Amino acid sequence: MIREERLEIILDYLSKDNKVLLTDLSEKLNVSEDTVRRDIKVLADQKLLKAVRGGAVPHSSVPHHYREREKEGIASKKIIAAKAIEFLSDGLVVFMDGGTSTLAVAQSLPHDLKITVVTNSFPIANALEDHPAAEVIFAGGRLHKLSFTTIGQNAIDTFKNIRADVYMLGICSIHPLLGITTKDYEEAELKKVMINVSQQTIALSTLEKIGTADPYFIGPVTDLDVIITDAPPNDNSLSGYAEAGVAVR
Repeated sequence: MIREERLEIILDYLSKDNKVLLTDLSEKLNVSEDTVRRDIKVLADQKLLKAVRGGAVPHSSVPHHYREREKEGIASKKIIAAKAIEFLSDGLVVFMDGGTSTLAVAQSLPHDLKITVVTNSFPIANALEDHPAAEVIFAGGRLHKLSFTTIGQNAIDTFKNIRADVYMLGICSIHPLLGITTKDYEEAELKKVMINVSQQTIALSTLEKIGTADPYFIGPVTDLDVIITDAPPNDNSLSGYAEAGVAVR
């Protein structure tokens, strides 16, 4: 079997099982584990998967640019937003980062909900400019053009100086063992800060991001208090997070 055939088979197994193991692939492909490891490196270099110890997991298939992400999974994000609103009440200080699921929450806030939203997201600030009861604090900084957010030290300093009751964390990739990851280094550093100064962190994730990983580490799943998805809490793909002690909604 030539390499190109093996690569296609590896990707096929990955799409079906959401992970592949060196030992299993070695047996199925009838080649050594070293050969499989080299094949996985080829696919990782092409950004088609994430190589991990003993195998590989998928990268998030979600587009990187905000304009593409905002058009995807609209119904799923509305489900997530409806669940997330249940965690909000009058008087809270709430961090909202640049995720499109987080934007769905901002757009769904009841008009009589009196909260303070701290955000680095231009779309979220725009969504709340006419909200009659929500105060908005915008974290300035350098514009990240792919996500329409601010990043850099100025944004970090804003969040460092506020103690939030709730952080609504938009997820790029999340895996029960590999933790919370993202495609951008500076975004990861900013999200770390928000987690550290928040009393409760609630991750918002469509099901397609579950069990995936990207290059830049934000933190282990145990940093989270709650994961909200568009799936029922008893979905098999969510069992690893519940086992880690994270509430799943």
